[in-house]
Amino acid sequence: MTAQVLVVGSANADLIVAADRRPGGGETVLGGDTRTLPGGKGANTAVAAARLGADVALLGAVGDDANGRLLLGSLRDAGVRTEFVRVVERPTGVAYITVTPDGENSILVSPGANHAVAPDVVDGALEGARVLATSLETPLPTVEAAVSAASAAGVLTMLNLSPVASVGESTLAALDVLLVNEHEAGWLLGESREKESALLDLGPRAAVVTRGARGALVVTADGVTEVSSPKVTPVDTTGAGDAFAGALACELAGGVDLVASVRTAVRFAAVSVTRAGAQPSYPALSELE
Repeated sequence: MTAQVLVVGSANADLIVAADRRPGGGETVLGGDTRTLPGGKGANTAVAAARLGADVALLGAVGDDANGRLLLGSLRDAGVRTEFVRVVERPTGVAYITVTPDGENSILVSPGANHAVAPDVVDGALEGARVLATSLETPLPTVEAAVSAASAAGVLTMLNLSPVASVGESTLAALDVLLVNEHEAGWLLGESREKESALLDLGPRAAVVTRGARGALVVTADGVTEVSSPKVTPVDTTGAGDAFAGALACELAGGVDLVASVRTAVRFAAVSVTRAGAQPSYPALSELE
């Protein structure tokens, strides 16, 4: 059975440069050749869900340029529906990514067309959806409007709080799943470094904390469950969090319980870091089996 997932989020062209190390302030470091690959947290999440068999649509915006055409082609090739992706006058968003030999990355995002995703574009896009997945590379008012509309329509809501930002209390309270990494969880909980269970005090019905090579934590009213990750040798961690989010959305839309969904998402993300790039690194369902 296919899942029904609506992703409200960004679409960026990833400009990736390999380097021995990241430059410090005022420093110039030579890197390798630039690769241009399809990315963006929204597009990545949608492609990941589609690779696992989800019926998924992206709601976003690209520019009328070569990068926009690259992204639309990648989405369609992956089986993502693009009827809610607008082509606007602003340039397509771009992420400038430096990758070091250990597979770690640093990213600077120029949002471009993603800033044209207005709150009212969510109207009419939720029909038939089972899960709304969103993140914060599009304007915060749009994200909050999408979560509110989805919650009112009985659609399961999931917010990947990345890049980390302050979200309204009503939005947090409307979430079925708050997805954060350890740094984002620490930012939310403050310097006191409260236990992860305190995330539920912010309003969501459940939270998932990703921990890189150590897997993830699932936080519910019943307690905290640890989900371990298979051991892999990382090549490029770009888009791993989005891979996790897309796999999680797909499984939840298919009616799988949260812990089991996280187990699949952890495996999916683990495979993705063994390959270069974001969307090109995402495995098909058959590769997980």
